[in-house]
Amino acid sequence: MFTSNPFQSSGPQIAASILSADFAKLGDEVADVDRGGADFLHLDVMDGHFVPNISFGPAVTKAVRQVTRAFLDVHLMITEPERYAPEFVKAGADAITFHVEVVADPAATARKLRQMGCRHVGITLNPATAIETIFPALETVDHVLIMSVVPGFGGQKFMPEMLAKVQTIRPRLTPNQRLEIDGGIHDQTIRQARDAGVDWFVIGSAIFDQNDRAAAIASLRQRLGG
Repeated sequence: MFTSNPFQSSGPQIAASILSADFAKLGDEVADVDRGGADFLHLDVMDGHFVPNISFGPAVTKAVRQVTRAFLDVHLMITEPERYAPEFVKAGADAITFHVEVVADPAATARKLRQMGCRHVGITLNPATAIETIFPALETVDHVLIMSVVPGFGGQKFMPEMLAKVQTIRPRLTPNQRLEIDGGIHDQTIRQARDAGVDWFVIGSAIFDQNDRAAAIASLRQRLGG
């Protein structure tokens, strides 16, 4: 069942990405991965500008909040995170992650998001962006998200070279901070990411495209060693 707050656990956590769910029955899909053993939910928000796709906004986030008490991890793949973050917080987001590429001062942005009511703030970067760009904001965020695919679409192939970023950032994090990865995570890649130092694993198609979500999640957790 879903955990109320993944920050309260130091062990590996599986976040089911609803971008791969069937939106015609989203409530049932959320309930299914809850029963199946996912730890929390990941919501990918795309604006068609920063990334070449459009997904959903605060309304869907609110709808998800109305059917579950799960921790909602919202990833803003948008150009104006400070403008829209309050709406997602109001809709029920527990964590907001923004991209370093769209802000002038990532540390200042993280502080502003927290002042706006974001309980947990994360920072992320595209595969082509140097990991050093997020260093100035590390003391102001709760988690770091490493993209292991080019953001914008689900179902992409895992980029193993992104694990170098994981290994670089891991020693710079405190015990209270978490390291997350998103993109191409499945049975054959999840252990690589764990061994590199990842705490949270965002998984979409490897869960939602399976007929038995509980078995899929159990298999993934077995690869993690527990």
